[in-house]
Amino acid sequence: MSTPSSLAGIAETSIGVAAIRAMEDSRADRLFHDPYAERFVQAAGGDGYWDTAPTAWAGFVALMGEEVAVRTRYFDEELLRAAADGCEQVVLLAAGMDARAYRLSWPEYTRVFEIDVAEVLAFKSAVLKDAEPACERVEVSTDLRLDWPLALREAGFVPGVPTAWLIEGILYALTPEAADGLLARVTSLSAPGSVVAFEHVPDSPALRAARQAISAEMANIWLGGPEGEPGLWLRRHGWTPQVRDISEVAATYGRPVPAAFDPSREGSGPGWLGTARLAKPE
Repeated sequence: MSTPSSLAGIAETSIGVAAIRAMEDSRADRLFHDPYAERFVQAAGGDGYWDTAPTAWAGFVALMGEEVAVRTRYFDEELLRAAADGCEQVVLLAAGMDARAYRLSWPEYTRVFEIDVAEVLAFKSAVLKDAEPACERVEVSTDLRLDWPLALREAGFVPGVPTAWLIEGILYALTPEAADGLLARVTSLSAPGSVVAFEHVPDSPALRAARQAISAEMANIWLGGPEGEPGLWLRRHGWTPQVRDISEVAATYGRPVPAAFDPSREGSGPGWLGTARLAKPE
């Protein structure tokens, strides 16, 4: 896959996700509108983006493309619902090429904080230099392996205000211990009434084989995330979760079961989307 050298490793996968979102946006029955996804693809590889991508990417997209479309629509709805319900702060962890600050109709006074490494944010800002965000957008340049809560507070985040957090496309790349640490930090910054929207996709033989066909780096990018059913994981940290099987969410949007999670397909595995709320004092 051809991307600028500054967008390597996990950051490079954000371009792949943008490409899938661009493909969804071009469908007559699209689940969401993202006019910015194609911009990222063009900036990364131009019209020949898919021509320069490894042939094996097609197999991975066949497994996960529908899941990316479904989760994008699901998180759009959940974040807007949380914002309308009083979460005036929204934090996108490892934001990548997420364009929600620009393309969603946010309630007045919403502040969207985008956390990612400097190279990713610089690339994104250059691509969207002529676009106007639909809310107050705040870049937070840091690495999730560092003291990102400090960087977030220094950027103007207020811990005492209910917040909507998005954990999308992250958990798979964390060890169980790192996933616990991430959620512990989110919890420590969250006021009662805060909401976490999340996705959890454990590894499976089908996904592993598709990644190995692409590269050794991709093969090793999946580290497992939280162990067991994600609802139990969130409850241990004090959250009240609502967890849904990805196939169930897909059905509500009139889409088939995403291939990676189709039980009739050999090597498939489980996958979940959900939200969790930090209880308000009675």
